[in-house]
Amino acid sequence: MRNRVLLLLIAAGASFAGDSGFNGRWDIEVPKEPRHHAWWLEVTGAGTPDMKGRFVGFPGGDMNNIQKIWIENGELHFTFDRAGNKAPLHQEYTAKQAGKELHGTFRQGNTSLDWIGHRAPVIKEKDDGSWKEGKPINLFDGTDLKGWHGIIPGKELGWSVHDQLLSSTGGANNLETDAKYWNFKLHVEYRVGAHSNSGIGLRGRYEVQILEDKGRPIDQHSNGGLYSRIRPTENVSKDPGEWQTYDIRLVGMDVSVVSNGKLITKGVIDGLTAIACDWEEGKPGPIILQGDHGPVDFRNVVLTPLVK
Repeated sequence: MRNRVLLLLIAAGASFAGDSGFNGRWDIEVPKEPRHHAWWLEVTGAGTPDMKGRFVGFPGGDMNNIQKIWIENGELHFTFDRAGNKAPLHQEYTAKQAGKELHGTFRQGNTSLDWIGHRAPVIKEKDDGSWKEGKPINLFDGTDLKGWHGIIPGKELGWSVHDQLLSSTGGANNLETDAKYWNFKLHVEYRVGAHSNSGIGLRGRYEVQILEDKGRPIDQHSNGGLYSRIRPTENVSKDPGEWQTYDIRLVGMDVSVVSNGKLITKGVIDGLTAIACDWEEGKPGPIILQGDHGPVDFRNVVLTPLVK
């Protein structure tokens, strides 16, 4: 009997040790995601009674604490229950370890998607004053959309170029640059209408929020913040229809946002946001302009690479 109990304890210990392989941050590619989005997952405490998780994924939106998460027979499970437009939504995620990856499945009603989790890289570069400015690149020359394409293949762009402006009336295909960039500073001038919002995706992964929110309390979605992750310290938004500026720096995972001449956001990015369409965090990525959330105009979009 003692030997049997000992064997059970050894087996249980081996199982918990294997379960700990789910811990960490995962950048998730979803080959058939209809909006070409990437997801993100963080698991802590796997192999212990205090298992927790955070998730950015289908159907998009915030970075959410996982409601229910567990491991059963070596398989990771987590679920969300959400209010839907017509009926409550139940979302189920499962995944197994496959070498250095997670191979998973998502299900909601009749919708099913396969996904692959890749361990997020450790990026050690810091915005420490040692970076030099390269040659500025005008990403939008005011005449056409050369250098840009829609993120969702086959969907109409829904953007127009007129009077040196790049404009979306809302519901447009989000744009991304053909070229990809690593460390840079980015100057953008924009204006939004009443109740409208947009965003700027850095490396195709991290969204600086654009929101018509003058006078509103600050939260994780405020204008100039890193969407759902880093709150701005001050609301300096202007009235709807007024031109505003962002001067954004990204070095490694260090980000800062100067809005209308004031530094309001500064911090270290810890993972993808809902705008992400490029999961490979260790590589350069595109700049995204969001046009599917309401009217927005852009002009003077200038990127300056930062190099050693």
